[in-house]
Amino acid sequence: MFSLRFWGVRGSIPCPGRDTLIFGGNTSCIEIRIGKRLFIVDMGTGIKALADSLSLENNRSINTIDIFITHTHWDHIMGFPLFSPIFDPNKKITIWGPSSFDNEELSTIIKEQLSYKYWPVRLKELAADISFKELKECSLDLGDGLALTSKFLNHSIFCLAYRFEYMGKSIVCAFDHEPFRNLFPDDPSDPSYNEAAAKEGEAVACEENKKILDFYKGADILIHDTQFLPEEFSKRLGWGHSSYDYSIEAALQAGVKKLIFFHHDPARSDEQLQLLEEKYIKENKNKALEILMAREELFLEV
Repeated sequence: MFSLRFWGVRGSIPCPGRDTLIFGGNTSCIEIRIGKRLFIVDMGTGIKALADSLSLENNRSINTIDIFITHTHWDHIMGFPLFSPIFDPNKKITIWGPSSFDNEELSTIIKEQLSYKYWPVRLKELAADISFKELKECSLDLGDGLALTSKFLNHSIFCLAYRFEYMGKSIVCAFDHEPFRNLFPDDPSDPSYNEAAAKEGEAVACEENKKILDFYKGADILIHDTQFLPEEFSKRLGWGHSSYDYSIEAALQAGVKKLIFFHHDPARSDEQLQLLEEKYIKENKNKALEILMAREELFLEV
């Protein structure tokens, strides 16, 4: 069985409270299962609930865990110190991801959380066998028929999208991404306008956006960053996030079967998210695309 469960669906910062009970207030974390193999994407605060769920099942049957980090911004890694399997000597945990900042190794960034200046438990107190593997754009055979492909997204640091493929089915995770755009002035009245640069900038942006669509192409499930409304997105260019409208347009162009809105703005209440889900489902009901709003503990078989 190829399955998916959401444990954290928010962006930027955890936002627990009475207005986030339905969709949840934990930050980015999803679980992918193939039989008894466990794959995790991101270690936001949702990973604590995932660890709790493991303790309720026959945890001994899952001794190997692969964690894929999209990038090392705080909301995507802050749950690591509370992931209880790191204290289990029977667990072998591999953490995959990009080197995200100033060429610092992935292991350095993750391990630094476990120092007294940030946390009361030190790295040497962990019992699991933990290793790190740095990724760029690549294709990997993860065994048992599971293939993984990674693709750089447009964010403020190195950030990877992941595509998991198994038995002809696919899940794509694109958690923090802003559509590429021409960064050169395209208005001839602008004093810094350069026609050649403007044309080249537009061509490069179009090419990069096409690469992203090719990466999404035909996915059974696309989990996509939708932190902003369209009117918010236009005021936050350069923040490295997408709008609902863009994610729908990209999914339709790429022939995606199911689009899941993800990385909800922490200020977005349950009521607002429900209204947005209803609005976009209604607007796209006659199109070949199923739309869902990610919520904690949502379980899907692919």
